[in-house]
Amino acid sequence: MKKGWKKIIGLSLLGAVFLGLAACGNSGDTSETGAAEGGNEEPKTIVVGAGATPHAEILEDVKGRLAEEGYDLEIKVFDDFVLPNTALADGDLDINLYQHEPFLINFNEEHDTDLVVAGDTKYYFLPLGIYPGQTSSLDELADGAKVSIPNDATNGGRALLLLQDAGLIQLKEDADITATVSDIVENPKNLELVELDAAQVVRSLDDVDIAVINANYVLGSDLSVNEDALLTEAKDSQAAETYACVAAVKDGAQDDEAIQAFLAALGSDETREFIEETYQGAVIPVF
Repeated sequence: MKKGWKKIIGLSLLGAVFLGLAACGNSGDTSETGAAEGGNEEPKTIVVGAGATPHAEILEDVKGRLAEEGYDLEIKVFDDFVLPNTALADGDLDINLYQHEPFLINFNEEHDTDLVVAGDTKYYFLPLGIYPGQTSSLDELADGAKVSIPNDATNGGRALLLLQDAGLIQLKEDADITATVSDIVENPKNLELVELDAAQVVRSLDDVDIAVINANYVLGSDLSVNEDALLTEAKDSQAAETYACVAAVKDGAQDDEAIQAFLAALGSDETREFIEETYQGAVIPVF
């Protein structure tokens, strides 16, 4: 199997955590526009929090376009799903990019915060795909074949819907992205579903016939979405609509000039082209 992408993107990232408010005015003089030598204005700083792959990599591409607009994009990388929102709520960030809207809504409910989606655009999603293990195609699946899927509520439901799209199982009529294995009403091949932590599914390929794997784990493996996936979630799927990545800000900051400049650069044709060329199907732009 060939790697889907081998391009190593240099990250000049500050911070070591998953999401400094400067341009939107928290504290310190980095948010001020001053006169540089020769009378030129110093760039205004936007501090953004992000997950490493692919979010911070995409932001590195956006950074150059923002510089042309007079903004310095400071990227702080987080490896946690809670801290980027906590940092945003505490005023340490201007904006973050790493989550989908359902996660943001749930975070607000659990932490009594007032974070909102910045703008009305969803940017990209990482599709689940069915990948071959011991069996190389869906048509060759034998009776009783083993299929590994993620065991968490979000990705597990998506995996079941994808298996249904492949014609391998049938879920009850009202099943959606919250579906569980108990919602399976038809399993003509008597597939044995092996539920694993999402990070472990890609490592299970030697032990199962096929596996449903998150694209972010595909990016870190020898798999290629374009060359190896037997089927992936479509751009217009329910999963794409629900779980596409959004940018988030504190309520009240949506209309700040710096935030609007950031969103314009993120949602540009250049960003779309970067995503398509770099990730080749592992990250799908939806804007």
